Amino acid sequence: MPRGTYLHLDEGIEERFQCAPGPGGWRYVGERADGVRLDLVVDSRWRQIRVEIVTPSRWTRGGVTGPAVAWVRGAGEEATEHDAPAAGFTGESPGFLVAVARSLALAGGEQRDVRLVRFSGTTLSPLTIAERWRLADVETHETDTAPLPVERYEIADLATGEIRAVHLAGDVVVAAEGIELTELDSPPNLGSLGIS
Repeated sequence: MPRGTYLHLDEGIEERFQCAPGPGGWRYVGERADGVRLDLVVDSRWRQIRVEIVTPSRWTRGGVTGPAVAWVRGAGEEATEHDAPAAGFTGESPGFLVAVARSLALAGGEQRDVRLVRFSGTTLSPLTIAERWRLADVETHETDTAPLPVERYEIADLATGEIRAVHLAGDVVVAAEGIELTELDSPPNLGSLGIS
């Protein structure tokens, strides 16, 4: 079960996380130093079946419902229901990058367009976005225990044309724009849930 720390470089905020495969999927739990928490659960096909984000002032709970996502967003006891045609959610936590990449199950050189609902800021403002994910290459790094494949994804924002790179090893983000892996207590999961 990988445990470690990501650093959000722009804000200088640490996110302590742990993630692990379960009997029917995978779970990621992260807590940032500013009080933002994420609990993300996917099923065996990497569909986001339960997502909960909590900030000091707002909370959101939701999941995939067929070809759409549905969520409840609130503050205190007040809440409103929402839905949108999308494959899943995304946000500031690296846990979302793992879930989206694995759900696409891309082969080397393959690309796919995906619609996602992005939550941002402490108010968890939702915005539907469209991205094109491409598995650009896979490099194998030698370690003390076993070779570690690291995948490089190129993610294009279809509205702006901006492209960013994400490097994944199993269910851990090794590097991404604005994200640095500063600590990892145990190796990433590679063999579970179709991670190669």
